[in-house]
Amino acid sequence: MNEKLQPYLDSLAEKFSAQPQKFAGETSLILPLEKLTAAAQMIHRDFGFELLSFVSAVDYWPQEEPRFHLIYRFTSVSKALAFTVRVPLSGISPVAPTLEKEYRNANWHEREVFDLFGITFTGHSDLRRLLMPADWQGHPLRKDYPLGYEEPQYTFNFDEIAARKPSATRE
Repeated sequence: MNEKLQPYLDSLAEKFSAQPQKFAGETSLILPLEKLTAAAQMIHRDFGFELLSFVSAVDYWPQEEPRFHLIYRFTSVSKALAFTVRVPLSGISPVAPTLEKEYRNANWHEREVFDLFGITFTGHSDLRRLLMPADWQGHPLRKDYPLGYEEPQYTFNFDEIAARKPSATRE
C-alpha cells in the first residue's frame, strides 16, 4: 500500500462510509451508490485526481443483491497515484448517476458499460450503444447472456463434441 495514498482513502472512508477492501496488495473502497457523486466531486476537486482512467463492471450473477459492482479507477498523474472505487448495484434495473460533470471522459466509459452490461447512468448526455449495433438485443458481458457459439474442439473433448454435433452420415 502506498503511504501517500492512505490519507485520501481514510478521508473517503470516513466521510462517505466507504469500506476498504484489500486484494493483491492494493486497497480499493466499496462505496454506497447514493454517495458516488459527492465522492467523485471530492476526489476530483479537493484531492486533485484529474483522470478517470476507466469505468467497468463485474457481474456476480446468479447473485442478485448486489449483482453488479461498478468499478471506477481514479488517477492523479501529477502525484503518480491511483486507486479504485467499487459501487455495488442491484441486479434488478441497475442504475447509477453519471460522473460526466466531474470527468468529461466518463461519457465514453459509461456508454461502454451501458452497452455491454446494461447498467443505466441517470443524467448521461448521450446514453446509447457504443460497440454493439443499435438494434442489438441484450448485453454481451452479462453472465446470463447466451453464448451462442460452437464449443472449441480439442483432442481431449473431440468425442464428446462429435456425439452432440448433427451429422449427415449418422441416422
